[in-house]
Amino acid sequence: MNYLIGDLQGCCDALERLLAEIGFSPSRDRLYVLGDLVNRGPASLAVLERLAGLGDAATCLLGNHDLHLLAVAHGVRRAHRNDTLDDILASPRREAWLDWVRTRRLAVHEHGWLMVHAGVAPQWDPALTLDLAAELEAAFSGPALGDFLQVMYGNEPARWSPALRGHDRLRFAVNALTRIRFVDADGTLDFKLKEGTDAAPEGLTPWFDAPARRTAGVPIAFGHWSTLGLVERPDLLAIDTGCVWGGALTAVRIDDGRREVIQVACDQAQVPG
Repeated sequence: MNYLIGDLQGCCDALERLLAEIGFSPSRDRLYVLGDLVNRGPASLAVLERLAGLGDAATCLLGNHDLHLLAVAHGVRRAHRNDTLDDILASPRREAWLDWVRTRRLAVHEHGWLMVHAGVAPQWDPALTLDLAAELEAAFSGPALGDFLQVMYGNEPARWSPALRGHDRLRFAVNALTRIRFVDADGTLDFKLKEGTDAAPEGLTPWFDAPARRTAGVPIAFGHWSTLGLVERPDLLAIDTGCVWGGALTAVRIDDGRREVIQVACDQAQVPG
């Protein structure tokens, strides 16, 4: 059986309760964890230990908080006051854990679902999405990671063009796959608005409702957007249900067209604001 799991953000107790709820067996089942494995919850290191210990039974994507861990570890960004990464950074196996994180995936297309952390640029089709994810995976796992992290952050370019090359191409790709929420009419990414869809001003639309989106009709599963909550459509699953904020941790079983949602309540680890 195959299960999608939403943002963990260091909430290992909730993960254990969810695995017990679904009766998870690593010899039988497969997990797809949609990014933001660590940070803001109380047990980031324990989450990594648990997921890594599952071996091939767990496919884990990278989210923006996981990239933040790499940036802090390489001295590219300062830790935020709400970060909970010290248990990883102070671990005797720090380098091994950082290597494990940086070799995770950015996008997967399996069991009929295109899986990402945040979303897909409207101009991308599934093949281009996977190609760009592979380019990023090579950058994160390669010997020049520190150099790439130095240029990874920034909001420009905010619109996709096939002419993008080098750092601009990769920066746009990482922003789309790990940060996207809203886009404007021509597909330009908006990075200011983090609320739910009801808060969108005229001219902005959720990326998954963008006109002429080239992945329309392709089932896509993503996390990242806790203010959106659980969204179930025939071609869409949004499953960041705010575990770290005291919401729920969500798993969705996806097998042969079957869809079953399983949730466990979470202790609040952070207060929004």
